[in-house]
Amino acid sequence: MAAAARLDLRLSTKDRERIDRAAALAGLPLAAFVRTAVLREADRTVAAESVATLSLTESKRFLAALGKPFAPNAALRRALKRGNELGI
Repeated sequence: MAAAARLDLRLSTKDRERIDRAAALAGLPLAAFVRTAVLREADRTVAAESVATLSLTESKRFLAALGKPFAPNAALRRALKRGNELGI
């Protein structure tokens, strides 16, 4: 990996010692341990914001809506007509 960007942060001595110990227990250099932990947490955070969880009732309503035929309202019909007129 050719790393080009840097990330600097300040820690208390106690936090640094805790991270050093964890890295040693994992058998990783400090930088690799921190990079792995931070990327894992970043992925978890992004995934949590990318997933919608529906209740059973919401799931049933959603699936029922998918099963209904599409019926555009007046505003959408106007927008589609205007788009066709503009060639988009």
